[in-house]
Parts: sequence; C-alpha cells; structure tokens
Amino acid sequence: MSGIKFLLTIFCCISLSGISIAQSGTITAGLSKVNITSPHEIPLHDSLYARVLVLQDGNKRIAFIAVDQGIYTSDRIAKIGKEQFGLDVLFLSSSHTHSSGKSDETLVISQLTKALKKATDNMFPAKLAAGHRKFPQLGFNRLIVREDGHSRESWFSDDHYTSENPERIPFGPVDPEVGVIKVEDMQGNTKGIVMNYACHADIVCSNYEISADFPGVACKKVEEAFENNAVCLFVQGGAGNIESLIISSRRSGPDDSFKTDYRTIERVGSLLAYEAIKLTGSLTPSPIKQAGIRYMNDSLQFTGRFMTDALFDVHISTILLNDNIAISTCPGEPFVQLQLEWKQKMRDAGSIPFLFGYTWYKGTWPNYIPDIKSAAQGGYGADQDGPTLIAVGSGEAIMNKHFENFFRLNGLMRKESGPVGFKGGSQWQTIEITPESKNK
Repeated sequence: MSGIKFLLTIFCCISLSGISIAQSGTITAGLSKVNITSPHEIPLHDSLYARVLVLQDGNKRIAFIAVDQGIYTSDRIAKIGKEQFGLDVLFLSSSHTHSSGKSDETLVISQLTKALKKATDNMFPAKLAAGHRKFPQLGFNRLIVREDGHSRESWFSDDHYTSENPERIPFGPVDPEVGVIKVEDMQGNTKGIVMNYACHADIVCSNYEISADFPGVACKKVEEAFENNAVCLFVQGGAGNIESLIISSRRSGPDDSFKTDYRTIERVGSLLAYEAIKLTGSLTPSPIKQAGIRYMNDSLQFTGRFMTDALFDVHISTILLNDNIAISTCPGEPFVQLQLEWKQKMRDAGSIPFLFGYTWYKGTWPNYIPDIKSAAQGGYGADQDGPTLIAVGSGEAIMNKHFENFFRLNGLMRKESGPVGFKGGSQWQTIEITPESKNK
C-alpha cells in the first residue's frame, strides 16, 4: 500500500489587540449618504452611493461605510478616518455589485471624507434594536451537486439541469432571513437601518452600464418608506455561493443590441425592502442597564489551498453592542454554510447575530472562503478560482475565532482558571428531604 502524505496548509498566528470597552451609558450615532458615481464612458443606469454609520461610546468611535462597489478596500480612507475623525476602526462593506465599473479613487476618497465629516458633525444620543425576519428565499445555492457528487456552477448545464436555473429551483442551503439593526434617536424616530442579507449582487451582471444592482433599489425603497429621514446601509452576509433566483440575461458586449431587463433588480430589491421595512417597524429598543460598545480585533494567517507559499493575513473584528447585538466582520466572500452554523451557535449563546461579509478594515482580501464540505464538493469559489484559493478549513477557523472572542467580550470566558465559589462535598453525600426542607 502506498503511503499517504498529508501536507498541512493552514496555520494561524493570533495577534490580539485586546478588548476595547467603552461604557459611558449612552451610545451616540451619526449617519450620512453621498454619491460616489465616477464619470464613465459606459452609460449610467442608476447611481452608486456610500452610506455611513458612526457609533461612539465614551472615547471609543467606530464607523461602518457601506459602498456600492464590487470590492473596495482603502488604507487611505482608513488613515483619514483615524487622523481626521478620531475613528478607532473603520469598516468598509462592499455590496458586491458587479456593475460598479472602474471608480475614480480620488473622487471616492473625497466623497467618503465628506460623508465621515457629515456623520461625525451630527452625532446624536441613540438607541439600538436588532432582529431578523424569515421570508421566502430570494436566492439559491449556485453550486449545484451533480451526478458524480461534485458541484458545478449554475451557469453550466448538464443532461438534467439547464444553465442559469431558469426554472428557479430553490437549491440550498440558503439563509432565508434578513437582519436589521435599527438606530433611533431619543424621541423614537428611526434614523438609521443596517440591512444584512446574503445574496450576490450580480442580477444585471454584464449589463455594460453602471448600477448598484438590487441592494441599491432595496436601500432606496427603505429610505423612502421613512420619508428619506433615515439612512439605510446594505451589508452583505455569507453570499459567496448564493445567486438571485431572478436575473437578467447577460449581454455579450457593449455593442450587443439586447437590452438588460432592469425590472429584475426592481423586483428583488422591492421584495427585500418590504421585509426589511416590516422588520424595522417591529423592532423596539429593549431597556438596558447601560449602553455599550465592545469590540475585539484579531488577525489570522493562512496559506493557500493549492499555492501553499501564498499568505493570507485576514483581519476580523468581533463587536458586541449593548451586550446582545453581536457583529462578526469578515473580508472576502464567505459561503453561506459558515453563516448558518455560526448564527445558530450565537443564538444558542443568547445573542442577536450578524455576519458582515465583504467587510474589510485592514490586511488581505481573501476572495472566496468556502466551508469544508463545499471545498470538497468543488465548483467556482470552492476549488475553482485560480491557484490562490485560501486553505481548506480557513472559514471554520475564522468563525470559531469569532465565537471564542464573543465569550471574551461578554465576560464568560475566564481570564484565570476556574471554577470558583463552590463548596466541595462528598460525591456520594445523601441529603434527607423532610417536610421542613420545603421552607428552607
């Protein structure tokens, strides 16, 4: 029998920055929205925006910027956020629209700087509420398992399945929930909505026009529902392998006479917005003893799956708002199975969980992050995306680190050995129960 050689292609070097805790008793928030559409030679269908949420508690200030971009990272804006606006951490969340085109970086940085200034200049005492709403799925798992047990992308047909899933078969698993974090002022007015949903924003991919795709429609609809007095940020979840059930046919090039059907993004965006609006209206901030922001930044290093000398320096942040709203950030494109399993564990731990995928604050953008089973079954992003795929098991390691850090943030993870405060006794001790015992 020939020997089998196992090569370890994943390793982690943990660099903890410590737990940042600020509990002044009041969270303040600031919100803003700016247009980041760059001049293009290709036509404009709908504009691209950046939406900002700044949260502060005492001397700790963090910001989320949701951008209508395919993938957006910027050390420059992170530096501006820290130096000009006193941000401890700035998170950039890409909607992952496939129709953002090439951006003018100077224009984008200028607009993001203006947005940060507007948000930080208009901070107000805020209350937070969060929750999820389940509804019929808008997406499907695009890695379809075939006869040989391996998966192929939905745009490949075989003797059984048709390319692009025109029958709209609801392949799974998917996450059928939309999550919302609601920001209110002290008078109970809704000022901000963070809408968290997992689905690729490529409904009008290859349209050769600029579009924010369905997230742009959804945010616009939500903001209109609140008479444009609130800012709605769209943050992707674990959408690495999730495609919309409703898509437009692709154009072969800019000169193709076929016209993209934008009713598709209107429909999907409207359906998502409807659920988010309903959910937002149902959320009420719960009485809490003391408002607070806790977060823990971490870094993990991984090698590549096939290119074992490649190094991925993945930076994540675990955030706990008011002791029960748990946010886990992850750069790249995590698969939905990672989100589903992590959410269940977090709910069992008593939290309201949100996975902010496609969310970067420093380090490597790791591209697709499949779960182990998907990595074995294969397909685009699972074992096909060039030689620099991240090592198998990286996704589970990332989510496990988030889970561990959550318990550090909520104080359950002891800093010293335990247990403490228990009185020892005989293992076989018998205690007699008498009528008088009931009164003790």
